[in-house]
Amino acid sequence: MVKRLAVIAGLGAVWVLLIAARLYHLQVARYDHYTSKAERQQQRVVTLDPPRGTIYDALGRELAVSIQVDSAYAVPPEIEDPAGAARQIASLVPGLDTPEAIAKLTRQLSGDREFIWVARKLDPPVAAKLRDLDLKGLYFLPESKRYYPMRELAAQVLGYVGTDNHGLAGLELIYDKEITGKPGVRTVLRDARRGTVVSPDLSFAEPEPGHDLYLTLDATVQHIVEQELAKAVRERGAKRGSAIFLDPETGGVLAMASYPTFDPNDFGSYPAESWRNRAIADVYEPGSTFKVVTAAAALEAGVVKADDLIDCGMGGITIWKGIRVRDHHPYGLLTFAQVISKSSNVGVIRVALRLGDERLYRTIRGFGFGRPAGIDLPGESGGILHPVERWGPIDKAYISFGQGVSVTPLQLVTAAAAVANGGNLLKPHVVAAVSRGETRVPKYPAPPVVGRAISPATASELTRLLEEVVTDGTGKTAAIEGYRVAGKTGTAQIPVRGGYHGYLPSFVGFAPAGRPALVGLVAIAEPQGGQYYGGQVAAPAFGAIARQVLLYRGVHPERERPVVWPGETVMASGPSGPVPAMPTTSATSQTSQLAPAEVDDGDDAAVGIGPDPVVSPPAPKAGAPPGAAAPEERRPESDPSSSQGGRSHASF
Repeated sequence: MVKRLAVIAGLGAVWVLLIAARLYHLQVARYDHYTSKAERQQQRVVTLDPPRGTIYDALGRELAVSIQVDSAYAVPPEIEDPAGAARQIASLVPGLDTPEAIAKLTRQLSGDREFIWVARKLDPPVAAKLRDLDLKGLYFLPESKRYYPMRELAAQVLGYVGTDNHGLAGLELIYDKEITGKPGVRTVLRDARRGTVVSPDLSFAEPEPGHDLYLTLDATVQHIVEQELAKAVRERGAKRGSAIFLDPETGGVLAMASYPTFDPNDFGSYPAESWRNRAIADVYEPGSTFKVVTAAAALEAGVVKADDLIDCGMGGITIWKGIRVRDHHPYGLLTFAQVISKSSNVGVIRVALRLGDERLYRTIRGFGFGRPAGIDLPGESGGILHPVERWGPIDKAYISFGQGVSVTPLQLVTAAAAVANGGNLLKPHVVAAVSRGETRVPKYPAPPVVGRAISPATASELTRLLEEVVTDGTGKTAAIEGYRVAGKTGTAQIPVRGGYHGYLPSFVGFAPAGRPALVGLVAIAEPQGGQYYGGQVAAPAFGAIARQVLLYRGVHPERERPVVWPGETVMASGPSGPVPAMPTTSATSQTSQLAPAEVDDGDDAAVGIGPDPVVSPPAPKAGAPPGAAAPEERRPESDPSSSQGGRSHASF
């Protein structure tokens, strides 16, 4: 009996020793291994995107904000039916309902990874439907998502954000480091009901929000510009368009639009071409709008005065070895002011020939052409301006009226702003200030002056000439009742391989001319139908935009002094008899009584405006590309005597 008890006791001791050894193995020798395994099964460390800083317009209205939404993730080992779960999830999540996406999700759910993202930054209704599936192994975490409450408004300026919470275009890209903030880290536990629990005992770091941006752009002005631009493009059957409006005293962008546009909340559903900010990225030959620069150079150099007579050769001039440039109208003698208002190519060429190549080149560079304007947006082009050393014998003539040089809409409107503000070339910018904690730090405490383009006296005289363009020349349709408007029309041909195809009408100007409150440019590419001149297509859009914006910004119309002030009595008197009554006439009858030159400046009698001058060669030879001309009438595409070797390419 004693022996049996001893055996039992010995076996018990061995059993206890084995258990103790096993416990030692599990809790001491393999402690780290099993602790790590338990943590992997029960805990997840997730990086949390920080809320991006808010982007505000000039009046503090939200243009881009961050909101909290749910993201779905899965633990594949817990998924009981990967194929079935993939089908159920795909039926609810946009973008996952294709056969390829379902197959990929099935493979991921069938794996042995401990964590996979299923769908990130879900819209609340979608997240709610996924929760209702109550799928084992499917969990949710809050994340920050970018949202644009005004949808398409200023889409190309604002840009958009990818799933990883980093900017991919526009302000979101170029200010990404400022806006992004610092990511957070959170460790979560899974409870018995497959939910996620945040424990205060586990490590975590809250995400830090990014800095806010305050723009010079005004949402109301932007809306006006976008509406009028879209209207002009649609009415003319054009392919695309762009418009920019600046404050000429500060260089701040009031509005910048490209059409067609897109909604940055769902940018992937739009063609990539609509994402492009054409106002800063596309280059084109400016045509007659560039005569503003040539006129500035001539006036600044003192080689011409506004009332000097210029021989316009009855509409033609031979510039070199039989290469002849024609005007749209056979003008004879015109004053230089009329050369600008009627947009005579021949007159501008004759004045440009009085300038040295170096002097014209310095003025062009002084207005900022040939290099990026430096705006705080990605993707800006510097245009094309060949060094003066490479100019051939015909380059200056062509450049004087806007061919052989390529610019962006932003460069041209920045140059016009220099004329409007008295000669200072400013650096255009979109961001006015960046928040630093509770402090708003201005980006430019003073207007960012890049340099002086022309003297104040030249700017004043040039403004007077540009006013005549609107009152008596090709820009009559840009006129705004009660305001003095100065500007210049342009109708550029779009160069393609082997010739030209289509037109790009534009108008650049500012108002009120005496004390400019805004400067802007409207460009419409490839309008269809019989009307394609700057005065017919772009100038009316500029006038419609400028009128609304001036009234919105509190710039009241100018009014002439009344003949009779309130309360003043004026006695009519005459040599004998009563004073005859003034006839009443309508606007139409008044127009019909004007001299022909007052209605039609020789360009287009149908609308009372004139097309901007273009090279008007004789009919091209058979088989020549559209827009091509006979060799003796226009600059050849590959003229061996020209150092530029052909036209500048336009991508607008």
